[in-house]
Amino acid sequence: MAASCIGELREIHRFPVKSFAGERLESGTIERYGLYGDRCYAFIDETKEGWDSFITARSIPEMLGYKAELIGEGSENEFPNIHVTSPVGRHFTWNEALLDEIQRFSKKKITMHSYDPQKSDLLAVDASSILIVTTTSLRKLEEIWGNRLDLRRFRANFIVALDDESIDESDWIGKRLVVGDTHLQVDKYCRRCSMITIDPDTLKHDTSLLRKVNEEMNLNFGVYASVAQVGQIHVGDKVYLTH
Repeated sequence: MAASCIGELREIHRFPVKSFAGERLESGTIERYGLYGDRCYAFIDETKEGWDSFITARSIPEMLGYKAELIGEGSENEFPNIHVTSPVGRHFTWNEALLDEIQRFSKKKITMHSYDPQKSDLLAVDASSILIVTTTSLRKLEEIWGNRLDLRRFRANFIVALDDESIDESDWIGKRLVVGDTHLQVDKYCRRCSMITIDPDTLKHDTSLLRKVNEEMNLNFGVYASVAQVGQIHVGDKVYLTH
C-alpha cells in the first residue's frame, strides 16, 4: 500500500472526563476504542438513554473550567484515577465531592460513570475514536471568523501540521492515516455544535463562530477516525496518507 507524508503530529490531547478540560501529552497509546483514557469518565442523567444521557458543557458550560488529568497507573480492568482542578483551584478526584461540586450547576440528578477498559467500545467519545484537526484548517477558520482561535474550543485529540496547506481533509475520508505504528481509518467530518461557541477561559458564548462554520464550512471542522491498528504515537511523528 503506497503512502505519502503529509505532515506531522504537532499536539496530542486527552480528555479523561467528558466535557472537562483535558491534558496535553507528549506520547500516548492508541487502543481499539481510541486514545487510552480519553473520555473514560462521564457524568450521566439516568432519566435519559443513549447519547442524550451524557451531561456535557452544552447544558453546564462551567464544566469546561475543570481540568482533568489521569494520575498513577491503571490496571487491566480499571483506568487510572484522575486529578481535577476547579476554576478556583480546588482539587478533586473521581468521588462524591466532585459529584457534589458539579451537581451545584444542575437541577437534574447527576450520577457518575467510569468505563472498564476491557468492556469499552468508544467510551464516552462523540462519534468515532480519534478527532483530528489541522493547523491549516484552524488558520482558514480564523480568516473566515476574523478572530484568533484557541484550539481547545474544538476538543481534538490530534493537531496535525500539514506540509502542504492546499491539502483538504475531505480527501482523507475513506482512506487511512499512519501515525507512528498506528493506523487510523478516516470515517467522516466532525459536525460542529454549540460547544465551539464557548471560550475555554472565560466560558462566554459567541454564536457568531458557529454561524460562520455553518455558512462557510457546512458545519464541518475536523475529521473523525477509527482505529485500524493499535500502537504508540508521539508528538513529532510523521503523518502518512495511504493511497
